[in-house]
Amino acid sequence: MSDPAHLLSLSVNAVKRVSFLMTQEENPDVMLRVVVDGGGCAGFQYGFSFDNIKTDDDVIVEQDGVKLVTDNMSLMYLAGSQVDFVEDMIGAAFSIKNPNAASTCSCGTSFSVA
Repeated sequence: MSDPAHLLSLSVNAVKRVSFLMTQEENPDVMLRVVVDGGGCAGFQYGFSFDNIKTDDDVIVEQDGVKLVTDNMSLMYLAGSQVDFVEDMIGAAFSIKNPNAASTCSCGTSFSVA
């Protein structure tokens, strides 16, 4: 597989938000975990959580001191994606700019592939 740093990245806003949340957790080993699961209104859905455990199946991307972790299966659907953190009048959340998504639901948390 190619270098994971070329397959998955974080926006400046995502790096800032994860850095802030890392200080709140008071755990320098915490990583932002991104997974793709079946479900959602479009077929697949994204999941975000904080984790400090790496499994044998995990791929870690480190950017500006922030670690992003995903499993190999999820990486197949996330290749080329950028994790972003968006704040607007509706709220604030992590989102994914995924070039593999053929369509997304209106909330942006689920997607389908061609």
